[in-house]
Amino acid sequence: MPDAAPAASLDTLLEGLNDPQKAAVVHGDGPLLVLAGAGSGKTRVLTHRIAYLVRTGQARPGEILAITFTNKAAQEMRERVGLLLGHSTRAMWVMTFHAACVRILRSEAPRLGYTRQFTIYDTSDSRRLVKRCLDELDVDAKRFTPAAVLNQISDAKNKLRDPEAYKQLQGSYYEQTIASVYERYQQQLHSMNAMDFDDLLNNVVACLELFPEVRARYQATFRHILVDEYQDTNHAQYRLLQLLAGKAGESPQNLMVVGDDGQSVYSFRGADIGNILNFQKDFPNAVQIKLEQNYRSTQNILSAANAVIGHNRNQIPKTLWTDQGEGDVIVVRELEDEHAEARYVVGEIERLVDEGVSRAEIAIFYRTNAQSRVMEDTLVRREIAYQVIGGTKFYERAEVKDAVAYLTILGNGQDVVSFTRVANSPRRGIGQTSLSRVINHASTMGIPVWEAAEDPMGVPGLGTAAVKALGRFMDTMNGLRAKMDEGIPVGDLLEAVLHETGYLDALEAERTIEAQGRKENLEELIEVAREFDHATAQDPGLDDTVDVFLQQISLVADADTREDDEGLVTLMTLHNAKGLEYPIVYLIGVEEGVFPHSRSIEEGTLEEERRLMYVGVTRAMRSLTLTHARRRAVFGGAPNYGLPSRFVAELPTDLVDRQGTASGWGAANVAAGAPRPRAVSSWGASGRSGGGGGGGGWGGGGEATPSYRTGDDVVHAAFGDGVVTGMQPGGMVTVRFAKDGSERTLLAEHAPMQKA
Repeated sequence: MPDAAPAASLDTLLEGLNDPQKAAVVHGDGPLLVLAGAGSGKTRVLTHRIAYLVRTGQARPGEILAITFTNKAAQEMRERVGLLLGHSTRAMWVMTFHAACVRILRSEAPRLGYTRQFTIYDTSDSRRLVKRCLDELDVDAKRFTPAAVLNQISDAKNKLRDPEAYKQLQGSYYEQTIASVYERYQQQLHSMNAMDFDDLLNNVVACLELFPEVRARYQATFRHILVDEYQDTNHAQYRLLQLLAGKAGESPQNLMVVGDDGQSVYSFRGADIGNILNFQKDFPNAVQIKLEQNYRSTQNILSAANAVIGHNRNQIPKTLWTDQGEGDVIVVRELEDEHAEARYVVGEIERLVDEGVSRAEIAIFYRTNAQSRVMEDTLVRREIAYQVIGGTKFYERAEVKDAVAYLTILGNGQDVVSFTRVANSPRRGIGQTSLSRVINHASTMGIPVWEAAEDPMGVPGLGTAAVKALGRFMDTMNGLRAKMDEGIPVGDLLEAVLHETGYLDALEAERTIEAQGRKENLEELIEVAREFDHATAQDPGLDDTVDVFLQQISLVADADTREDDEGLVTLMTLHNAKGLEYPIVYLIGVEEGVFPHSRSIEEGTLEEERRLMYVGVTRAMRSLTLTHARRRAVFGGAPNYGLPSRFVAELPTDLVDRQGTASGWGAANVAAGAPRPRAVSSWGASGRSGGGGGGGGWGGGGEATPSYRTGDDVVHAAFGDGVVTGMQPGGMVTVRFAKDGSERTLLAEHAPMQKA
């Protein structure tokens, strides 16, 4: 080891670390598996390890690749390493898998037949392209929905199966059809110089496998690779790391992975728990270090978590402990139904706030998004401010996606999906038939769609009106492209796009609350672009170009949208809760069929549900309350009578204060194998945007059911002003809400809603 740092400096770096943490930080060459239990300081270990490598001269900043799963985590890691080292971390590759792959592909993409200005397709873009492929292949889109087909394609890519490999699998007619669509989809992506998120990983893997000189260069570049949340990696990510780390005996294999198999809860996204469970088999020289001291929770909470996860067979055993004392016992409260459950939780929150607790210290977790509605209604009625994590994200809003598509087609004239999205938005007389003719002509001639649209007279079958409309549109677009080529700031370009295409004028002409909200979203997007311009002006290493701007915003992850607000109670699903912590946690709906979810019972994935329970329990710092209801209505239908979750039975009795148990069903009945309740199979079938059904209205029971007609103005307790857009059998009413433009189907009898 080079003698590059004064001993005192290194002592300071290692100060305050416990023995296992210190062992991980000072580890020498070779693979290292750090099993980091919940709240055990894994980020501290990672950041100190990076700083230690630089401080001791084992690696220069540019020789370190540190991988995270969110942009927020990467930013936090960069900042913390910078503080430890006292200088910039700009040369380090501290970023997400996708960002690292984009950076590699901006250099290597031409080897695979792409230009360096390739477009990155998000899920909506990909779904739209899949729909086109389904239409071209004359496949029934009702039986093969674009979302379902894309999910199958993504799963294949996560497993590194290209269309040819997917075809070779023995399968049903359904799978054979998926294979045909997959093949067409990849051809179309490549012809449009575009990649979806999965391609970013797969194409880097392909580069490293196909070109030994590329593999050797990046193996030499990254002398040390560190990976956070390793239990969440899929097969493609595993293969990428394997290629970068090199083979045993040929390279030091300086790969450090940090994770917790007990928190592997993303199999539905392709995560493979086998990656962490088999790490020492895949890397035989690997050292294993367990971080079991918890700095977050009381011992009672940790003992409960240890007891629950102990029922899983497929795990690497670890025992969390703390020196922070035993703390309060865990409260398990049984309630009559979901409304009583919500009233109880909200009542407890009111009591805590009266005692001086900040609302920001309190979180409510649930298994599925659909469970939040009754809780939200109750919070609204009691006038308690709250935030829901996991709603519609900024970059998923239609007007924002339109603006991004305009910028995309300016930079990449081959992008058919972006062209299709913006050519008639706002409406300018270019219909779907005309668009199809332009696209087909471009495909037939083998030219970019931009080039075909520039010469509308040359497009067979295009009517006179469409020729004129397309000509005017392309004149505008060529003017905007000229501005882009002049190198004007992205913020100015985006503002010009929205004005000169008539997009903002069209919103202004609507004169609705929804249109005003969309304008405000676009103003916010311009602000995002201006912030990008400012950041690039400060950092000479960044290019102030449209494609770099689009690359940055395309990589924003869901978890990065979380807001910290001093005055808000936080609501979220257990999956969204991973990685967070709150002093006071309420975990609602802990019932068989709800949690564990009925689907997991049917599919045999109970161990993952139990890991999700472990995640939920270990988010709590000092107070944890679990609630379950004797009956629960699903979307306002007939109530399902339920048992307490088996996870309740797995809690040690001496750690639990059971309250309100009036029914004959107790945790012991579940453990003893009592008859299961009817499965709540429709929970989670639709997200929060799908609305919801049952639930006591503002005044509770006795009022007459309001009668609605299409066109009625209404006010909803949680969603605000809206207008009735349709009626359905069974007392269901569809309402379009002004605040976010969403449409929700509600049960009129129980919805907390009244005529305006």
